[in-house]
Amino acid sequence: MSNSPPPPTNDRPPPRSQPNNPLHGITLEAILTALVTHDGWEELAARLRLRCFAHEPSLNHVTAA
Repeated sequence: MSNSPPPPTNDRPPPRSQPNNPLHGITLEAILTALVTHDGWEELAARLRLRCFAHEPSLNHVTAA
């Protein structure tokens, strides 16, 4: 007989409601798409100074196969 812990489960409680959080449920992709549409990559790169906005910016993402 082994004293190892039980295997992990994927049972999680349902997410809490966040009525005062205007970004709840909005993905990062949706936020970036809106920012790029409104301001463009050049403006984002100038304001935020993040390399990913200035050098080869893209919303394309790699999915695991």
